Amino acid sequence: MNIIIPMAGIGKRLRPHTLTTAKPLLPIAGKPIVHRLVEDIARVCPEKIENIGFIVNPKFGKSVEEDLKAVAKAVGAEGKIYYQEEAKGISHALLFAKELFQGNVIVAFADTLFRANFTMDTKRDGTIWVQKVENPSQFGVVKLNAKGEISELVEKPATFVSDLAIIGIYFFKHGEKLREEMQYLIDNDIKEKGEYQLTTALENMKKKGAMFVPGEVQEWLDCGNKDNMIQTNQRYLEFIKDQKLISTKAKIINSVILPPVFLDDDVIIENSVIGPHVSIGAGTKVHDCRISNSIIQKNSTLREATLKNSLLGNFVNFEGKSADIDLGDFSTI
Repeated sequence: MNIIIPMAGIGKRLRPHTLTTAKPLLPIAGKPIVHRLVEDIARVCPEKIENIGFIVNPKFGKSVEEDLKAVAKAVGAEGKIYYQEEAKGISHALLFAKELFQGNVIVAFADTLFRANFTMDTKRDGTIWVQKVENPSQFGVVKLNAKGEISELVEKPATFVSDLAIIGIYFFKHGEKLREEMQYLIDNDIKEKGEYQLTTALENMKKKGAMFVPGEVQEWLDCGNKDNMIQTNQRYLEFIKDQKLISTKAKIINSVILPPVFLDDDVIIENSVIGPHVSIGAGTKVHDCRISNSIIQKNSTLREATLKNSLLGNFVNFEGKSADIDLGDFSTI
């Protein structure tokens, strides 16, 4: 089994954080988004994962690439890096990792997390994971026939087709067939809404006999913007609340912790109330604060602050405020 993760986008909706950190490496409950995604997939995958291809922007740098290889290694796979400089659609992006489209393949978008209790069925031609949404015009959607099979895929329909939105996780039994269809789009300059769409390639596979079925997840967790990040962090802390979330190297002095809370190595909490649903990165120091439902990243210092629904970056200094705030790295208030 190979996994391909397109993640070359610059993450405009999560600025200022993505000015200094690639979006998939922002933390959810103490681990990068992409690390959580790979763990989620490995949990439901019935086969050994051989390779994980990360399609990145070359501007991310070597440090990011090494972090991604470490994510792959953590699940027993080899991490491979591929570069995409210009966004021309998902089919265009995926073809940078064309060598991995052999046999069983999973394609997963790096800002999509999920919770599920199924085991992946690798006997099917393909599975496309979906969830019902209120506004399907913002998503690619699938339409089902009477047998519950996918009869049509439509990218961001202007009129109602279905409320089953594609969440961004796919399984294909014959990766080479998908590669051929995506390459056909490029070779013949076939675009929809100005891009080489994955849904177009899948429709072509269906016309040649491939049968796709929908997969259902318990929860679809988006990490596309600050508020979604906070909500996803909250849900993940609930999922893993029975695990050990507070490092033995963290110091808690005259403070109250309202679980679930994640505290990384060398965090210092003094004269404060922390939680619920707070994640604090390594080396951060918190004095005389009340913090709930927030993510604070590494090596920051907070004093006399009341924070909720907040996302703070690395090396932030924040003092004497009550706020729902979004601060990037190296900010001082």
